[in-house]
Amino acid sequence: MPRTLFLLLIGLVLLIPATLQAQQQEAPPITLETPYNAAYVHLYYLQPDSYRPALAAQALPETGDSLQRVRLAIKLKQIYDGKGLYMRFNRIPREADYLDSTVMQAVFTPFPNELPQVYLERDGDQWRYSEETVTKIDELHEEVYPFGADLLMRLAPIVGEREILGLEAWQLVGLLVILLLAIGVHFVLSRVLRPIVRKLSHSRLYPALVPPELVWTIARLVSVLVVLWLIKLFLPPLQLPIEASNFAIVVIRIISLLLVVAILLRALDVVLLYAEKAAERTESKMDEQLLPVIKRGVQFLIFAGAMIQALRLFQVDITTLIAGISIGGLAIALAAQDTIKNLFGSLTIFLDKPFQIGDWINFGGVDGTVEEVGFRSTRVRTFANSLVYVPNGKLADMVVDNFGLRKYRRYSTTLSITYDTPPELIEQFVKGLKGIVAKHPDTWKDFHEVRLNGFGAHSLDILFYIFFDVPTWSEEIRARHEIMLEILRLAKALGVRFAFPTQTMHVEEFPGTTPTTPHYPQTQEEIDARMKAYAAHSRMANGKGKSH
Repeated sequence: MPRTLFLLLIGLVLLIPATLQAQQQEAPPITLETPYNAAYVHLYYLQPDSYRPALAAQALPETGDSLQRVRLAIKLKQIYDGKGLYMRFNRIPREADYLDSTVMQAVFTPFPNELPQVYLERDGDQWRYSEETVTKIDELHEEVYPFGADLLMRLAPIVGEREILGLEAWQLVGLLVILLLAIGVHFVLSRVLRPIVRKLSHSRLYPALVPPELVWTIARLVSVLVVLWLIKLFLPPLQLPIEASNFAIVVIRIISLLLVVAILLRALDVVLLYAEKAAERTESKMDEQLLPVIKRGVQFLIFAGAMIQALRLFQVDITTLIAGISIGGLAIALAAQDTIKNLFGSLTIFLDKPFQIGDWINFGGVDGTVEEVGFRSTRVRTFANSLVYVPNGKLADMVVDNFGLRKYRRYSTTLSITYDTPPELIEQFVKGLKGIVAKHPDTWKDFHEVRLNGFGAHSLDILFYIFFDVPTWSEEIRARHEIMLEILRLAKALGVRFAFPTQTMHVEEFPGTTPTTPHYPQTQEEIDARMKAYAAHSRMANGKGKSH
């Protein structure tokens, strides 16, 4: 901070005006026939080498006391100097019949952004400052010189009026005083603001969330901004040359703009810290993914606003620029319509939330897990461990099957057993399958279907239709593994054989041998005995299932 102020003030000292505001060397005729002549007469006769305030007052309306008109003409010049407003005569119209196209009146405003109340108007065949301007001069003068225009000029008798580097000695002493005061104010103010910023950014839920370094940075930035405002307040009484004053005020405004941007960015960091904590408390993972997008969007708005303000500081016609951007923006929009479509696709995904980070989705032949949702595309990790980038514009128009939103995960299969299985054994086998579902801890107990369902070409088909109450695909695979192993154990215990498509040649008997047939349990008592033996060795005999 001290270094910045020091360089700023050194620049003010070294920037010595080489010429006056008026470029002509000869006195202008006091005709006041055009806006150019009126503004020129006013400023030319208030320059040190051509100081004749009575002539300068001719640019004001011929009402009231002549001494009052002289005083107001001098004050108006001081307002220009204090605000650092450099009259650019090459932009002032020289037509006697000039009309402002915006209001279609014979008026001209030299500084429409900085001083819209000050304007010239045609009075008969002459141009002068308006009556409204005259009534506003005292009020504007007090705003520019709240401590009086001669506050620092009182140093002149003490340090003398000798010129050094184009400035009078009292002006250089005034700059030095302002520099020392600025350094002292910054040293005290930054330490006063530190606890205030800490209190404003403090939260009872997360008392240590905001780092002390961030608090200290914000306090210093705000302190520098206040100090620059104070410098701008005390510069007008120095009565610097108009070019030096204009340079100083422009530099102060640019630095102030940069400081405001820096403060807003640091404040955004504080807000995002709390937003991240709030996102962690929600079940949706999309909120955490949305925060970086919001951060980039807000940063873009901050920088865009700063750019527009910077253009205004350099007196760039924003209206013309916006019109040009609109025409060029149409061409750019036509060329970048896919990008715009992807942007709106991103907004659709974030608002509708068809899936979250970590969800298993299927769309357009792509099957995988969502890893990231950006402004332009969504990144999906396939089960082959490859990455697929899908433009959000296309993804928003696709039919997305979100397996991650399933409350229960379905498992459907057909158990094919041989045709020679006795009906009683089939019934007991189906009963055992239902028992497996009831005992497993991760199955949905309110609905399942386990029934003999069809006569196949080579088997009797049992429908095994169940649901798992598990959160992830890995848990589903584990539960399937356990269920399938238990089915095999049950079939082995009961002697049930699974069928598969084969061709078998049956021979009643070979010479000298006795025909053999599979040994199935023939009575209910024998089936019950086998079920008791299975239950005694089943790993799920003591399992606890979920019920809803």
